[in-house]
Amino acid sequence: MNELGFFKNPTQITYGLGAANQLRNIIDQQGYKNVLIITDSGIVKTGLIDQLTRQFDNINYAIFDGTKPNPTVENCEAALELLTEINAEAVVAMGGGSSIDVAKAVCLLSTNEGSIVGYEGIDTCSNDLLPLIAIPTTAGTASEVTTFTVITDEERQYKFTVGGIRLAPKWALVDPMVTKSLPSHITAATGLDALVHALESYTSKMATPISKALAREAIRKISGNLRQAVYNGDNITARDNMLMGSLLAGLAFNNTRLGNCHALSHPVSAIYGVPHGVANSILIPHVMEFNALAVPELFSDIAEDMGENLAGMTLMERAHAAVNAVKKLSKDINIPSDFSHYNVDESQLDRMAKDALLSGNIAVNPRKTTYDDVINLYKKSIGGVKVGTI
Repeated sequence: MNELGFFKNPTQITYGLGAANQLRNIIDQQGYKNVLIITDSGIVKTGLIDQLTRQFDNINYAIFDGTKPNPTVENCEAALELLTEINAEAVVAMGGGSSIDVAKAVCLLSTNEGSIVGYEGIDTCSNDLLPLIAIPTTAGTASEVTTFTVITDEERQYKFTVGGIRLAPKWALVDPMVTKSLPSHITAATGLDALVHALESYTSKMATPISKALAREAIRKISGNLRQAVYNGDNITARDNMLMGSLLAGLAFNNTRLGNCHALSHPVSAIYGVPHGVANSILIPHVMEFNALAVPELFSDIAEDMGENLAGMTLMERAHAAVNAVKKLSKDINIPSDFSHYNVDESQLDRMAKDALLSGNIAVNPRKTTYDDVINLYKKSIGGVKVGTI
């Protein structure tokens, strides 16, 4: 008998072409008169914010576009100051996971005192948050439906997580059309990040029948469409499948957490500034090789979902075929194979390993993981000659 456990999805999702145009309906239904838009400068340059604000006739709004790729405590404080100036009743986040993460933090701080640093952990705030409407522009983080926000404390060079049911956006407007302007290299990195979400959710110790079904469909959609989305960004079918795959993966890992890959990626991003999606993409083959010995049957499923020819293979051969499939996909879309371009070296290994082991994702990884295991995984991902940061 299947033991379900639990499944949560507190966000109301509107999905489809033109979903972003439903924003004004929500604003009018709720009676909001003052709204803060949180985004980044890259999204502003695409013209997407101009399109969005055409829905804001007779609405007082301000735009915070200072979000960094790895959002910081300072980002949150600056956006909160602007929210306070206009007395915003709701927040609209348009962008990738970084903008939505800042928006979550701002919505928390608007109704709870102190710095976001003080809310690290799960269910650490007492008051309900300001309402958040999330419009993702990447098929990557699925932050539009998750109950977590990840913020970088630059003073400590440390990424920390704030979580809890209150962190989930109240509404998500998930529109494939707004992802068409995404550059190919960001499409690649965020798409691999979404695949990692699905892979780690499917193999998580907390996986349930519902989460597994969502994760497997996400694996099929992402692995079958990411190449097309990268090399033909106007292919709306590929963009649609990628965004749906990202959303399904988010709904899955929101209930299962993730695994070693995400635990190890956060210190690399916090210390060396490696983009989150790139960090996950570099680490995931090594983490998969490590985990395949513990749950080869799950990795066999992944190989099948990624379209590998498994005829005549043993169980372990099928499991390793999943690793090779991910490596091939990464290579095809020009994801770096190691961290050599980011000056990551062995000088920070001890610090990174200790930070990684603080993550709750380690506990749900399918294979028990020690300090030495983390060190070895980092060493495999570092690469050879170090060059200037890109």
